[in-house]
Amino acid sequence: MNTFQKLVLVSILLTSCMLQAQNKSIKQTNPLLKKSTLQYQAPRFDLIKDEHFKPAFEYALKLNEAEIEKIANNKSKATFQNTVLALELCGQDLTRVRSIFFKLTSANTNPTLQAIEEEFAPKLSAHNDKIYLNSKIYKRIKAVKLDSLKGEDKRLTELYLQYFELAGANLSDEKKEKLKKVNQELASLNTEFGNTLLIARKNGAVLFDDVKELDGLSDADIAAAKAKATEAGQDGKYMIGLLNYTQHPLLQYLNNRATREKIFKASWIRAEKNDSGDTRAILEKIIRLRLEKAQIMGKKSYAAWSMQDQMAKNPERALDLLAQIAKPAVAKANAEAKDIQDIIDKQKGGFKLEPWDWNYYSEQVRKAKYDLDESQIKPYFEVTTVLEKGVFYAAKVMYGLTFKVRKDLPVYHPDVIAYEVFDKNGKSIAIYYLDFYTRDNKSGGAWMDNFVQQSYVLKQKPVIYNVFNYAKPVDGNPSLITYDDVTTMFHEFGHTLHGLFASQKYTSISGTAVPNDYVEFPSQINEHAALEPAILKNYAIHYKTKQVIPQELVDKILKAETFNKGYDVTELLAAATLDLAWHTVENPADFKPTLEFEKEALQKYGLLLNEVPTRYHTPYFAHIWSGGYAAAYYAYTWSKTLDYNVYDWMKANGGLTRANCDRFRKYILSVGNSVDLNKAFKDLIGHDMKVEPYIKNAGLE
Repeated sequence: MNTFQKLVLVSILLTSCMLQAQNKSIKQTNPLLKKSTLQYQAPRFDLIKDEHFKPAFEYALKLNEAEIEKIANNKSKATFQNTVLALELCGQDLTRVRSIFFKLTSANTNPTLQAIEEEFAPKLSAHNDKIYLNSKIYKRIKAVKLDSLKGEDKRLTELYLQYFELAGANLSDEKKEKLKKVNQELASLNTEFGNTLLIARKNGAVLFDDVKELDGLSDADIAAAKAKATEAGQDGKYMIGLLNYTQHPLLQYLNNRATREKIFKASWIRAEKNDSGDTRAILEKIIRLRLEKAQIMGKKSYAAWSMQDQMAKNPERALDLLAQIAKPAVAKANAEAKDIQDIIDKQKGGFKLEPWDWNYYSEQVRKAKYDLDESQIKPYFEVTTVLEKGVFYAAKVMYGLTFKVRKDLPVYHPDVIAYEVFDKNGKSIAIYYLDFYTRDNKSGGAWMDNFVQQSYVLKQKPVIYNVFNYAKPVDGNPSLITYDDVTTMFHEFGHTLHGLFASQKYTSISGTAVPNDYVEFPSQINEHAALEPAILKNYAIHYKTKQVIPQELVDKILKAETFNKGYDVTELLAAATLDLAWHTVENPADFKPTLEFEKEALQKYGLLLNEVPTRYHTPYFAHIWSGGYAAAYYAYTWSKTLDYNVYDWMKANGGLTRANCDRFRKYILSVGNSVDLNKAFKDLIGHDMKVEPYIKNAGLE
């Protein structure tokens, strides 16, 4: 070896040592790269800073790549332990970093996190492809003898085979390269869509100069609008922020028709104004790339590819279910529209019903038909009381759960509250975070997710969070919510129950890791608890008088339960059908500009009703463009059909009793994806899913 070669070798060794030392330092000093020492590995939000994420991603990606290579190049005969289990257990650092990061970008983002997300979205997509397009690993999984396995080991192996095949592991090398490129482009575009929509939502907020324009709103709502305007640098004015979906809950109270129209139209056109918040060019790129991806995979449409692992299996079955419900739903919506028009005419309004009028006048219909006014019941629904005396109380009655506030646990925003959860035997089972209030840096809507997923192999208990977008109380006013908001809270906690009761060996099949068209089913069952008489009277307490809601008012609520269901179901079906219309296109030439495509699709399926706009207009349909529900928004209807089937069974067997709920926990909530879910459903109630319970329970007969 000559002097030059020696110098090169020394340089390489020094560089290697420096990199090892640097990696060791990152591992020791970066809180994201260590298991949290807090209970159940609850995140160290007191230590985590924005600048930790980028080096953590870089380190965790390299480490996981090395783990994957080791599995792929293992010379030993493929076994469950050295292939499937090794794959399941690798990448723990990356899982932790991703989990915390994407929870924050959804609920508490900022420009720094958005920039990191834009940088790493394509990198994470590429990394995912390195795993699931790896022929060596795929062949090793195929070589594992399924008949030698049982229980969760067998289920996990079957699912990994499915994941690899859905990802394209059995494609030619040429097609794999095309697919990788498409996946990376899609990852970037999905992130870009989400960030652009945040801009659209923020910019779409409606400003009012005169409080008279807000006539009909409560003092608390007006105070919140004034505070929001002040925060936006518009002191002395009033600002109404947009929500994730088309209609705005305040429309039902606003007496000024011009104000209602202004808010509705601001919501509808928020992302189609040819400005920095316009999403149309992005989504049109996304949908073309999705079709290209599906066709690389040998499928005629994106929906045909993506639905293979769902309960529905194919878009035809999903569309058939939607169509069966749509016919009676549209008929009822038209009847409801006539009732509203009759009231407008009776009052000599002199105008035709428009979508911004629906909620305002439907309240008058409800009052006339059922003697029930939303303003009568809203004072009984103070947000914290609904949570603690409603949602938590129901969980105690139905499953024996109890909750304890944990002020010692750090949180990612001052509004967030942490709880410890205890099972019916008093044993601690989880940590639960709750984030109630809307912020401009928070995605719209409501959701549940895990910071830490349950796993016996990893000795992990669940750490879960629920996020909402309720108005934050100001000036000592309470945060009062509508009954729909109450239902949403019970719904999202239903997802939490699914996560709390997870009882699996592996995270990949634990808790809510189930198909999209099944995951909403357990949460929808929990919605029914909101109207259980004993539960309702425990939380429906007037915020001023502290009186329990009177039975007379409860009877009115129960009687009006199917009120406005034509509208509610139709707007949901319109969104679900629109999603499938986009994702069942087989020829790129059939795509048209966003607004034209949407109109033609809704017209084709009989869901283009001027008075009943789709719940999500295509330009702000975040569920399908950036939220993981592409070709899957039908899942809410499919799951609701499962729900109504089970709810009928429960009613026939005594209702939401502890015995029935324990049975539901046994067959549904605690099994995750560790069993055949169709069989689990049938074992619970004795028959397969039927559409009739949906039509009956929704009052569409």
